[in-house]
Amino acid sequence: MARFADYFERLFLFILSALFVHALLSRASVHPYLILLAISECLPVLLIIIRRPGEMVMKPYPYFLAFAATASPLLVRPAAGGLQLVPDSIAAGLLALGLAVNISAKVALWRSFGLAPANRGVRNGGPYKFVRHPMYLGYFLTQIGFLLANLTIANLLKYLVTWILQLLRIGEEEKFLLKDSAYRDLATRVKFRLVPGLY
Repeated sequence: MARFADYFERLFLFILSALFVHALLSRASVHPYLILLAISECLPVLLIIIRRPGEMVMKPYPYFLAFAATASPLLVRPAAGGLQLVPDSIAAGLLALGLAVNISAKVALWRSFGLAPANRGVRNGGPYKFVRHPMYLGYFLTQIGFLLANLTIANLLKYLVTWILQLLRIGEEEKFLLKDSAYRDLATRVKFRLVPGLY
């Protein structure tokens, strides 16, 4: 069952990422910052493919959160008729900052990255010195940058659902990882889950 779930997770993310990139390509020549969003949301595919095995949660609820939180941001689309609240340069800056946070978190995890909660070794270097879930912080920054330049009711609702799912997902990951003494030590040293000084 675990091996099937592992392969399904990889295939699921690959297909969603391919559809997402296809949807962004038509507008990337007008708004080059969309390339940063594509990289941010699709980089996990490579890491999923090369990751090493580890103990995974096999309960339906954490799996649902992982898949839904991964799928929902891949449903947003560039808004031809939406509101652009910030210039492309500010959107690009937020996307670049979020992508930098994402990449640093993924580099720190490297082959320990996954979608469903799993323990492939506790990492405490790089951005993990500041928050316990820096990858999700990076996602929030890129998604806010995109939304500010492509505000539609549909995009806003998709991101609100995404952010709620991500917060629930963090809760499930914490429950699973806190069983490990190394992670409990990390949680003692790094007080905040997502935003330093706030949460």
